Amino acid sequence: MRKKAVAIVQARMGATRLPGKVMMDLAGEPMLVRVVNRVRGACRLDDVVVATTTNRDDDPIVDLCRVRGWPVFRGSAEDVLDRYYQSAVAHDAGAVVRLSSDCPLIDPKVIDAVVGEFQSHYPDVDYVSNNIQRTFPLGLDVEAISFDALERAWKEDKNPSWREHVTPYIYRHPERFRIRNVANDVDYSHMRWTVDTAEDLAFVRRIYDHFGRDDFGWRQVIDLLEAHPEWLEINLEVQQKLVP
Repeated sequence: MRKKAVAIVQARMGATRLPGKVMMDLAGEPMLVRVVNRVRGACRLDDVVVATTTNRDDDPIVDLCRVRGWPVFRGSAEDVLDRYYQSAVAHDAGAVVRLSSDCPLIDPKVIDAVVGEFQSHYPDVDYVSNNIQRTFPLGLDVEAISFDALERAWKEDKNPSWREHVTPYIYRHPERFRIRNVANDVDYSHMRWTVDTAEDLAFVRRIYDHFGRDDFGWRQVIDLLEAHPEWLEINLEVQQKLVP
């Protein structure tokens, strides 16, 4: 039985609204470095892998990973579900933890909370996340999926739009998969901490410029935003793309 908890961080240069964002500067480091550093701080992960595409435009991501000594996998650009599945097979994952490279405020304690919920209920659970009923800010999203559930989705999902987003086939079929949600005691779902646009990047840079490092926690960010609520207006008008 596969038992390793492997975080797979999807990353590519070809973002539609902010191309090259994963390599853009955050307080002296590329955003991807900030994300991976934070993910590697989680205690319940056995491995952290960057999953990018076979496109030549993504060579800089591969080069960065090799320089930093991080595992990297190259797969399909459009079929991200296949990229995750092949990455999971290559790294012998029992639990696949899905994370995104455009979430530079991701918190290792939130990762541990979701993975811990998965591990404490496995094998009686297929999928655990903190965004089925969102209470965390957008940008702290963590999904933990059993390898068996990921493989089922990989075999059965015929919707290209869903496969691009990896997990909709799972969480939109609660009658077929055993699903759990992790909630925070206070609802911060109105906050947008992910990076899709220049406004999002400006907001996150404001946070990083304040701390000057990447080992701060998400609750420290909440405290900072309570002191500077006007910062939330920087990307207030940005709309999140919806999964079809």
